[in-house]
Amino acid sequence: MPILGRVLHIDLSEEKWTLTPFPEARGEKFLGGRGFNVWYLYHNIPPGTDPLGPENILMFSCGLLTGTTAPISSRLHINALSPLTGLLGSSNVGGDFGAMLRSCDIQSLIIRGCASTPVYLTIQDDSVKIEDAQSLWGMDTWETQKHLNKVAGDNSEVMIIGPGGENRALFACIITDWDHAAGRTGMGAVMGSKNLKAIVVKGKDRKTEAVHRVNGRDTIKQYMQQIMSSPRFEKLSKLGGAGYLKWADDLGILATRNYRETKFDAVDQIDGKRLLKHVIRSRGCFRCPVRCKAELRFDKGKFNGMKAVRPEFESMVALGSKCGLSDLETVVFLDNLCTKLGIDTMSAGSAIAFAMDLYERGVLTPEDTGGITLSWGNGRAMETLIRQITYQKGIGAILSQGVYKASKIIGRDAERFAPHIKGLELAGFHPYNIMGATLAYMVSSRGGDFNNGYPSLEYYWSEGRATRELGNPSAVDLHSIHGKGPLVRRAMLVNAALDCLGLCKVPALSLIATFDLINEAELTTSVTGRSFDAEKLFKVGERIVNLERLFNLRFATNGADDRLPQMFFEKEYAPEGKPLLYEWIEPMRQEFYKEMDWDDKGKPSKRKLMELDLLE
Repeated sequence: MPILGRVLHIDLSEEKWTLTPFPEARGEKFLGGRGFNVWYLYHNIPPGTDPLGPENILMFSCGLLTGTTAPISSRLHINALSPLTGLLGSSNVGGDFGAMLRSCDIQSLIIRGCASTPVYLTIQDDSVKIEDAQSLWGMDTWETQKHLNKVAGDNSEVMIIGPGGENRALFACIITDWDHAAGRTGMGAVMGSKNLKAIVVKGKDRKTEAVHRVNGRDTIKQYMQQIMSSPRFEKLSKLGGAGYLKWADDLGILATRNYRETKFDAVDQIDGKRLLKHVIRSRGCFRCPVRCKAELRFDKGKFNGMKAVRPEFESMVALGSKCGLSDLETVVFLDNLCTKLGIDTMSAGSAIAFAMDLYERGVLTPEDTGGITLSWGNGRAMETLIRQITYQKGIGAILSQGVYKASKIIGRDAERFAPHIKGLELAGFHPYNIMGATLAYMVSSRGGDFNNGYPSLEYYWSEGRATRELGNPSAVDLHSIHGKGPLVRRAMLVNAALDCLGLCKVPALSLIATFDLINEAELTTSVTGRSFDAEKLFKVGERIVNLERLFNLRFATNGADDRLPQMFFEKEYAPEGKPLLYEWIEPMRQEFYKEMDWDDKGKPSKRKLMELDLLE
């Protein structure tokens, strides 16, 4: 079996499909996953494409190592033109779906067109069936999962949209295995616009035929041990991302009440450690020892008898502190409701927090909300808004467009309080007290997102290491603006390389956290039998970051648009004693541009494109 599998092309309009060899020349330059996707979309989606039209292209691509013997090799990367931002839509998901796809020797799935009626796909061996899904349309993701698992039988995995995607809420997501969400940028809305309810893959085995060399076992074992010996392994394995809210609150970076505050007075009530007594089973993704997922059961209270899955950090922030909600069981319920309905928890929570902020300011009135009282922490109102967002009802129909577009529709100066960058709702760290994450938000290719840059070295590295590798000890001072350009550049390149390999960033960048790609190069060499070094992987990462920038510049209406929203230039959003952020961000941004060899507007230089072989 070749290192890179085949490409499956499906045209839903024509009801045709073909299998082609993966283009080896592109594999050398871009590997798989995120890299192959952006190369293909850059060359096949012209300006003027409607993100919700049949001409948009939806891609699901495994990384180079996805489904192999490599640890943490579960990841699948999904891209299309985003209906939420109008830029490159991008999502990354774990679970077992990617490994199952690779077991069919499929590296990438490329979907074009639009079915005339709702359908789902069944992929098995060398065949594809386009099957009627009209009876599934309207089902939530858990109901659909249960039905299709029963129909497909053992050794199958499913990717599903819920009513959110069917109704084209612009931040709808795609769900696999109950709670693995391909969120952010509205890939579920794109799937819904194609009348595609689900994708079922039936494999021969849960791993590919790719095997490591004789000496590869030692490398694989060593990488696994690095993960498990991390001082943070036990906490992450035991509590998942939900266990880090108190940590963020202690640092003063916890987004609270639509970013009005940096700490939440009720953080102890929603910290993930309080969920331990409700855990009935831990589980994880393909070949991952962390097992950070958990199933829960509540045996008393208003949710007595409820079975649920444990939310992740960003979901806890978005539906908890951002909205001023201190009832932990309600946070879990709302997170699971979003998953069932197929909408992104981060964008949904941010949209609700934005609406609550406007309501308190009097910008939104009871007449605007249909009588819903949008007071901070009102869990019942939040549930109503989540359902309205999903089904395009009431004020939820406006919020389903995302906070940027919703602010334009609402008017009345609402834009001043809309937390987004490039149209994507901001993640859970408050920008004021963690400057590297703030810069990463600004320059991320998909908008105001932490995961697309993942600069966790800012709080894991020592000053000594920052001095040696980044040239400035202040790079790891959360409050300093100095040295953030090289820090974010390093994080973004490593991040992109991992997405091309199909490795999970949580163990790689939050547990091992070396950010040097040496271990990953050795692992890739051992598994594939081909020679890789860190320099080669860094070059791939840099190529991807630059090509994504070119893609976005083609579609952007405001140039690079690497800026914070207006709300963070208001005095009320600045913690006491802090200067307004506009005094800080421009030096960081220009330092990053210089490190990337981009001009002062954020455009890659011709010299850099020549170096990366991107002049085509």
